[in-house]
Amino acid sequence: MHFGDVMDRSNIEKIAHTPEDRMLLAKLWDKIHAGMRKNIPANTCFLSPRELEMTKYLFGEPDGLYAFGGYGDAERKMLVYLPEYLEESSLMEEDSPCVCLRALFYQGDSPSHRDFLGALMGAGIARETMGDICVDQGRCDLFVTAEIAPYILQNFSSAGRTKLHLQQIPLTEAKIPEPEVKEIKDTMASLRLDSVISSGFRIGRSLAAQYVNAGKAAIDGLPCEKPDKPVPEGAKISVRGLGKIKLHAINGKTKKDRISVVIHRYV
Repeated sequence: MHFGDVMDRSNIEKIAHTPEDRMLLAKLWDKIHAGMRKNIPANTCFLSPRELEMTKYLFGEPDGLYAFGGYGDAERKMLVYLPEYLEESSLMEEDSPCVCLRALFYQGDSPSHRDFLGALMGAGIARETMGDICVDQGRCDLFVTAEIAPYILQNFSSAGRTKLHLQQIPLTEAKIPEPEVKEIKDTMASLRLDSVISSGFRIGRSLAAQYVNAGKAAIDGLPCEKPDKPVPEGAKISVRGLGKIKLHAINGKTKKDRISVVIHRYV
């Protein structure tokens, strides 16, 4: 597929919901389109799942355009254009636009994701230059843009009260901790969003619907205000104020004609 057959800058007006969306999409367009036009590598900042979804409508799926966050299941990813002379595997090599920094700390401390994010932003580092923050016992692997990595190495020394020792490591050596989950087995009449939220967070369906109607719910990073929206298997649902769940498995119908499901609640 040739990018010129799909991409149209005028689509920004149709896709953007806010002035901020419009500015972001225009910035992404200019970066990626310049790389394609000159046939050189180009990359954007890190994008949220919602922002990534908007770029699909803007760019389509042209050859050479990848969403990359440093590892397979990354939540925050940058868009990267690679000309024909570069393989996708080059994204994992030394000159990748995405860098992994490992922060080591005393294992008796337990800084959280929020501690790291707050400390990074407190050090003047913009959120768009940061990808996922993967905290484990005694270490945290940070995915950042190659441009900001030297600044972080020089200026980021603590998260909360925890002292850090930073070093850059190859992307192939990054350690992604398995998320802690509570498994919930349940049955429901339908796979409506409010039903899944009700089951996953153990709240009434009417309260679940209130969260959705208030704009506090998202499916795979995309805001959803429709309580009756069907939820597909594997979808992650986040609800502001409650947390995050995943519709891990749909196991068919019970004898009472209800749908058997397995939900993972992240703890």
